[in-house]
Amino acid sequence: MTSFVRPADAGQEDPLNEISRNYRPISTHLAITPPVSVVIPAMNEAENLPYVFKTLPEWIHEVVLVDGNSTDDTVAVARELWPDVKVVRQLGKGKGDALITGFAACTGDIIVMVDADGSADGGEIVSYVSALVSGADFAKGSRFANGGGTDDMTPIRKLGNHVLCSVVNAKFGARYTDLCYGYNAFWRHCLDKIELDCTGFEVETLMNIRVVKAGLKVQEIPSHEYLRIHGASNLRAVRDGIRVLKVILAERSNRRTQRVRSRGLPFREGQGEAS
Repeated sequence: MTSFVRPADAGQEDPLNEISRNYRPISTHLAITPPVSVVIPAMNEAENLPYVFKTLPEWIHEVVLVDGNSTDDTVAVARELWPDVKVVRQLGKGKGDALITGFAACTGDIIVMVDADGSADGGEIVSYVSALVSGADFAKGSRFANGGGTDDMTPIRKLGNHVLCSVVNAKFGARYTDLCYGYNAFWRHCLDKIELDCTGFEVETLMNIRVVKAGLKVQEIPSHEYLRIHGASNLRAVRDGIRVLKVILAERSNRRTQRVRSRGLPFREGQGEAS
């Protein structure tokens, strides 16, 4: 028995062509249908944005710039570089607040977090998206996974990151190689399972802990962190390290109180809350 493919009738739309129009090509061997939103929190980053936008792939669905009341030309530069950029004004303060604001404005099914200081390579986004469309819920960037690296970490920050990462792995059953890194991507539905309620740099740690607690599938992506190109970072190793530790302790405490509730034992309001 001979099989054959019947040619399309003249004037009839080829269904393969119809399907292909709904796909966005990423490379010669990969295409996706889920729209990808890139969230960039920025405050006075006009000098760095040209480097950031230059590396962003053309196939992304939208760029959401969260402006933290910049006093320079951050917004004007962003609109010049990416005419369709969606600019959202941040009403609160802090990186966590900026990201939460940006996430709410996204319309894509996949959300990517990218810093505005030029330290992240937008070309790596394809690796994050590939992990998500292959089955992961949360693609977590790691500077210490095989293939990753960093040009912007002092010995004290590296030690602190290692210690805090080890604590999270031990307390929550994670297997992270990096903890305090802001280059991540995830399906938007993850936000329904990891309610975010902090405003500072510790938001990244909070997300990493809560995706594990929610039972989401996490895949680490090797990433290289470059030096900030212009300006000075607001990150303070000791101050922000303490804030991260407080988040870890609070989440561990919340885990215990949740366990108490599930056993039907008495629960006193306020028990286990961090001061």
